Amino acid sequence: MRRKIVAGNWKMNGSKDLAKTLVGSVRSELASLDNGVEVVIIPPAIYVQDVAAHADGELGLGVQNVSEWHSGAYTGEISAEMAKDQGCQFALVGHSERRQLFGETDQAVADKVALLLDNGLDAIVCVGETLEQRENGRAEEVVATQVRQGLGKVSGEQWSQIVVAYEPVWAIGTGKTATAEDAQAMHASIRDVLADMGAPAEKVTMLYGGSVKADNAAALFAQPDIDGGLIGGASLIANDFISICRAVPADTKG
Repeated sequence: MRRKIVAGNWKMNGSKDLAKTLVGSVRSELASLDNGVEVVIIPPAIYVQDVAAHADGELGLGVQNVSEWHSGAYTGEISAEMAKDQGCQFALVGHSERRQLFGETDQAVADKVALLLDNGLDAIVCVGETLEQRENGRAEEVVATQVRQGLGKVSGEQWSQIVVAYEPVWAIGTGKTATAEDAQAMHASIRDVLADMGAPAEKVTMLYGGSVKADNAAALFAQPDIDGGLIGGASLIANDFISICRAVPADTKG
């Protein structure tokens, strides 16, 4: 059975007060979730300890990025080992904003994934095409390349630490969302690529991200290859985030 995960990526948002109020609200609703979903909070690194204090071990905790280097003279960077030391279980890698704004390459993604796995963290590896690439009919090709190169160093039991998040760039923060059918088609394509790479494709958890909201989550999560979501703006509103977590079906997939 594949893991079901809803992860909230706060991006560059948050405060000590938000960590207290939002995490507290989410925790208070966990007992009402009977679908087996793992709820993960991914705040800016400076607020990881605040979230951890209020999560009290009941929520998964992640960072939004890690360095491609172990340690050293890399001012401003955070290593996978540091994330582990702070109690994180997850890290985002290859988010489209990191790729577009900070020049993160597939090779850098692969290096970061390797360090995360070495340190026992689960890597949420983001892939997705731009609107231009989709309109040119290259969406599956682009995403397949990101998957093959970004996960090229993963092998054997390490696949259990991999979560793939498909986020079409044109749907992130725009209010546009891929239809449930389009999202499913890409998830199925990614699973085929994983199988071709020798991964246990049917066991790899895959998330959809890109303007997921309380009113479209159920249709997306009902698709056979979508196991949950990577949530942006809606993860900053407790009621919306919990509604999205509740939308994950209780039936098993994979």
